[in-house]
Amino acid sequence: MENSWFERFSERISGKNGKWITVVLWIIMVGILNGLLPQANSQEDNAASNFDEDVPSVEASRIAKEQFPSDSGVPALITWYREDGLTQEDFQHIQQLSKEITEDPLPHQKGTIPYFQLPPQALKQQVSEDGTTIVQPIFFDENQETAVYKEGLEKVKSQVKDIFGSEPFQADIDADQTLVSRVTGPAGIAVDAEGLFSNADVSLLLSTVALVLIFLLVIYRSPILALIPLVAVGFAYGVINPLLGWMAAQGWITFDAQGLSIMTVLLFGAGTDYCLFLIARYRSFLKEEESRLTAMKKAFSGTAGAIAMSGLTVMFALLILLLAQYGTLQRFAVPFSLAILIMMIASLTLVPALLGIFGRGSFFPFIPRTPAMEEERARKKGKSVPKKTTKLTIWDRLGKLVIDKKWIIALTTALILGVLALFSTQTKYTFDTLSTFPEDTPSRQGFSLIGEHFDPGQLAPVQIIVQTDGKSTNIKENLEDLSYIAKVSDAKKAEDDPNLLSYSAEYSMNPYSQEAVNKIKNLRDISENALQSAAISNPEDKVWIAGQTAEQYDTSQIVNRDSKVIIPVIIVMIALLLVLYLRSLTAMAYLMATVLLSYFSAIGIGWIILHYGFGVEELQGFIPLYSFVFIVALGEDYNIFMISSIWKKSLSKKLGQAISEGVSETGSVITSAGLILAGTFAVLITLPIQVLVQFGTVTAIGVLLDTFIVRPFLVPSLTGILGKYAFWPSKPKLKTERSKSH
Repeated sequence: MENSWFERFSERISGKNGKWITVVLWIIMVGILNGLLPQANSQEDNAASNFDEDVPSVEASRIAKEQFPSDSGVPALITWYREDGLTQEDFQHIQQLSKEITEDPLPHQKGTIPYFQLPPQALKQQVSEDGTTIVQPIFFDENQETAVYKEGLEKVKSQVKDIFGSEPFQADIDADQTLVSRVTGPAGIAVDAEGLFSNADVSLLLSTVALVLIFLLVIYRSPILALIPLVAVGFAYGVINPLLGWMAAQGWITFDAQGLSIMTVLLFGAGTDYCLFLIARYRSFLKEEESRLTAMKKAFSGTAGAIAMSGLTVMFALLILLLAQYGTLQRFAVPFSLAILIMMIASLTLVPALLGIFGRGSFFPFIPRTPAMEEERARKKGKSVPKKTTKLTIWDRLGKLVIDKKWIIALTTALILGVLALFSTQTKYTFDTLSTFPEDTPSRQGFSLIGEHFDPGQLAPVQIIVQTDGKSTNIKENLEDLSYIAKVSDAKKAEDDPNLLSYSAEYSMNPYSQEAVNKIKNLRDISENALQSAAISNPEDKVWIAGQTAEQYDTSQIVNRDSKVIIPVIIVMIALLLVLYLRSLTAMAYLMATVLLSYFSAIGIGWIILHYGFGVEELQGFIPLYSFVFIVALGEDYNIFMISSIWKKSLSKKLGQAISEGVSETGSVITSAGLILAGTFAVLITLPIQVLVQFGTVTAIGVLLDTFIVRPFLVPSLTGILGKYAFWPSKPKLKTERSKSH
């Protein structure tokens, strides 16, 4: 019943008239959607909040703004540096710039320190002790788009060029006797972050298309066939892009440049995989059937279920990201899952239609033909057809090997993956934003200059707010006694409540470092203890900590919470889908176990490569959850495709033979698909953003492990070891009872 339905559907979409109707409908749909709806990139919100209002640092920030209002705004810190010491001429130019932006403020400028009004001696007190560095802050209005900060900073750079007669913002930071300037602080970091992602979009798209095209040409050596998956992905993107733009315009979803970049990779990688599953089976049936429509019917009926199951598995896994509390993770859910859904539909409709249009010509110049067609073709050319000899392929040999040596292979591969997985326990993580930037990024260089020549804590002080209920406390003294605190300000009273006090504490270390982030809890404990010592009731409800270090602490807490919620839910969801599809608890259990093992192994190898190979001290804290979603969901794709083949063959053959032929039949296509998918994620390594570099590295490794170890060795050998129990509790109608000898 299932096959007959698939065959009827495939005939409608790839038959004589259906194939043209299908393509035309896709063209019309893409044209209408792009003509009527906005594009996704026009609706990006790169300033969207990652926190809910009840997050501690957000609540603290709100109280700070309401009760301790400041005229400062969002700072851009212009860092001036000369290795052999700033000159009198440098100070005069800095004062002239200060006068210009004070008298003629930049767009949305809120204020600046009037250096031009300071006498020379007072100005020099702002310089670092070694006389090489001075920081000139410019404050912008809060809650502005990054483009506003960028506009203001571009104007500053133009003014600097006129005043200084040089371009210190372009000067090499290691240049001798040269004035160097860099913009850092929250405004400078925001501008650099947006620039990195905006530049990444185009290069990522071009690199991904080029890589997929090269892989397809090498694998199939057919220009037409190489273009068919790309055309399908292009049509799918043409639907996804305006739909996302429309949904964002309606206020239903929010996404940023990072999400769209990863979505592009996912679309090309997973989308090409789905196309290859059908194309490979179609080519094999073209060698058996003269009618290309019959070949398509058989190919479609043999792959459509696995493609749909794979697509749904990934789609639902990505939708589970809606459970995330961290904004960036939650914003991934709809774009990613929609991309997979549309691509799955395209691979089951548009791709069969395109293959129906080109037929055997899709594989030109290596056109697959039946033996009878080969004989007829040779006869017309007056040639004899050489007798074909049965030659075992590498996949035939591998299929036989995993059955003959199943125990050795299962134990060996499990041991290798297990050892690699142990390295994942050594991985260190950070949520430091600046560490994700390349070392030559201006805001990162500016921060380094401040850290080297001033107390680095000045860049991002921690604001500690306490409700004292009118009682005296020793909070300042306790904070000053901490070795990691360089300076604590005097208490500042709130405008509406004199019992509400605020202290500004500067770290003696990098305030963005994980070490500083980990101290936030200690700062809270010390503040609460001070209130408790003063006999103030409920001290845990009367301490608030604001600042960027506190935000990073909340990020780490929320992402850890999201991991504890999302990972188990994804595991349960995929397990349920596997049980429904395979009707086997045993198969579900060992398939899930193998893909989880490859995930932890990928984290372990990723740490070895990035830490010991490239000197990365800490991985970004998002990597475990990012990579888990893709490695586990996409890894099950390959397991589903291969196990589906084994299950169907076992209906008429001994289980050992079914496993051997299943490995042989799916080997080349899964390997091709895995290489392309890993390659598309590896493209992220070329980007200048460390979180994407690390994500691409770990995910590509996970896909390669699934492709070359889990799928061809571990899964089939375990299936062979379990024998008929691999189907439990189902009672398959097959010859497995006679396969015990295998």
